[in-house]
Amino acid sequence: MDTEESLRTRSASQCELCAASERLAVYEVPASPVVGLASSLLLCATCRQQIEHPETMESHHWRCLNDSMWSAVPAVQVVAWRLLQRLQTEGWARDLLDMLYLEEQTLAWAQAVDGAEDEEEPQLQHVDSCGALLAAGDTVTLIKDLVVKGGGFTAKRGTAVRGITLVMDQVEHIEGRVNGQKLVILTQFVKKN
Repeated sequence: MDTEESLRTRSASQCELCAASERLAVYEVPASPVVGLASSLLLCATCRQQIEHPETMESHHWRCLNDSMWSAVPAVQVVAWRLLQRLQTEGWARDLLDMLYLEEQTLAWAQAVDGAEDEEEPQLQHVDSCGALLAAGDTVTLIKDLVVKGGGFTAKRGTAVRGITLVMDQVEHIEGRVNGQKLVILTQFVKKN
């Protein structure tokens, strides 16, 4: 049995990302630590086109990741993670990414990026008021009282904001919860713990 036949059996002859059943072909996941069936997916033409040409991505199409990201197949998990990373500016994609859990080896594979992708997308860096590099999941402390518009309260200086999320297209913004409300906070008003 060749790779395509094996993939058709594994996926019930459906795209492993969006479940379409037409124009299916084998897609080899880049930067794979393994070869063959374990590093391949069966994808429809639409998914392949948008993955290979990110400038053509239609975010609405990728709402299918809400289902496919839970696949037991590591190659599907890796592609879902990479796509959600690209779509982080969409609130729903960021929420899905926050829920997605990958085993350590699978996450390392997902984060492995070939040189061509590095050149295309320069990495944005979020820094706090002291110049310390911020990462998703960090805990920061407010260095100034902040009036929360529409929230009816003031976030006091010294308040810890745990598990921050980086706003990918704006290096001066992070998101976090204060008093149970999700807020966008300027990085100039926080200090990394």
